[in-house]
Formats: sequence, structure tokens, C-alpha cells
Amino acid sequence: MSGIVFFRTESRPAVVEWYADVVGADVWLEQPGCTICSFDGFRFGFCDADGTENCGILTFVYPDREGVDRMHDRVGDAAREGPHVNETYDIYQFFADDPDGRTAEFQTFLADDGSLG
Repeated sequence: MSGIVFFRTESRPAVVEWYADVVGADVWLEQPGCTICSFDGFRFGFCDADGTENCGILTFVYPDREGVDRMHDRVGDAAREGPHVNETYDIYQFFADDPDGRTAEFQTFLADDGSLG
């Protein structure tokens, strides 16, 4: 089983380029007017539209803090904040804005044994 989350966008090429070049996602499938990206089994797509849908959060999970820190360096000025511990959810995280103004989160879980599950 798997799933795909889709978002409408007015700037598909720029958004897909950001997720591919900055985040490291792969273009999984090109369809007429839609591009589906994949990141470690997480699939999300962007489809041409007259309006941009930028609600919701795309969250990318890394195995450790170093991965989150590397992503903070890669997203550069798109980052809203520095990486930090969120004690409520026991995660290390930061938020950024993609070219559409959609929220992207980069995080790792702070499990005692370092595992994700």
C-alpha cells in the first residue's frame, strides 16, 4: 500500500525543481500537467492550476540531527528558523517555505535508542 498527496500550483517547474535540487526528491512520474515526486517512499505531486494550494505541511524525516542540520544548510534563506528541539513531540526540527509559500518541515525523532520506530 502507498499513497500520494497532491497540491495545485501555478509554478510547477519551480516547485518541482526546489524539491529535486534542494530537498533531494526524485521525479517519480511525469503526467500531463502533474509531476509526482518521491522522497524515501513519500510521494507527493504538484499539478498545474489557476491557483496555488499551499495549506498543509510536507514533513521530511531524517535518521539523525546531522541530516536535519544538512538540510538547514541546503534550504538556506527558505528556512524560517534554526534547527531546534521540540520537547512536546520529542523531535529536532525546523520549518522552511517552498517557492509556493508551502510549509516544509525537516525533522528527526529523538528516540533514546536513535531509531525511528
